[in-house]
Amino acid sequence: MLLQMLDYLGVAVFAVTGGIMASRKQLDFIAFLFFATLTGIGGGTLRDLLLGVPVFWVENETYLLVCLAISVFVWFFADWIESLNKPLRWADAVGIAAYSVMGAAKALSVGDTILVAVLMGVATATFGGVLRDTIAREPSSIVKSEIYVSAAFAGAGSYVLLVQLDLPQVACALLAGAIALVLRGGAILRGWTLPGYRAGKNS
Repeated sequence: MLLQMLDYLGVAVFAVTGGIMASRKQLDFIAFLFFATLTGIGGGTLRDLLLGVPVFWVENETYLLVCLAISVFVWFFADWIESLNKPLRWADAVGIAAYSVMGAAKALSVGDTILVAVLMGVATATFGGVLRDTIAREPSSIVKSEIYVSAAFAGAGSYVLLVQLDLPQVACALLAGAIALVLRGGAILRGWTLPGYRAGKNS
């Protein structure tokens, strides 16, 4: 049940970021729906296709209804959402935390290896945002110096590690999600980064 709720949460908050992007571009409602749905289900779709399992929103149309509901909500309350502090980035952070865990959990549930599970967590947590930014022609957070992909990697890796230690699944999911959220939150609030490559430093 917790993982199911994390899945819905990941779709919802990523859909919010898609809707916010559409509002900033002053697009019509169909574009709102397109951006919200694409961002909400993009990462999970890639995950399921790579894992060779039925795509989650094809089997359960509730995910599409979530994206529709979020589109309507953002359409009417975009100005209020924008009044919050960095709404797109914080919604993205929550989505990364939820989806990094969910992606890793689903890979483990179908019998894939630890490494594949971590990579699926990262892909699930980041691909929707990459699609959103690419189509909107906006600089993607994935190519910025601040912690982004690393937060997803930490969340997925922590979940897989904790599962291997035979801790309760609920505890694993909550702790791993919290780790991802803290790292991404630190990047938003404090500008946390990892050391970057510098040309010629090893020559």
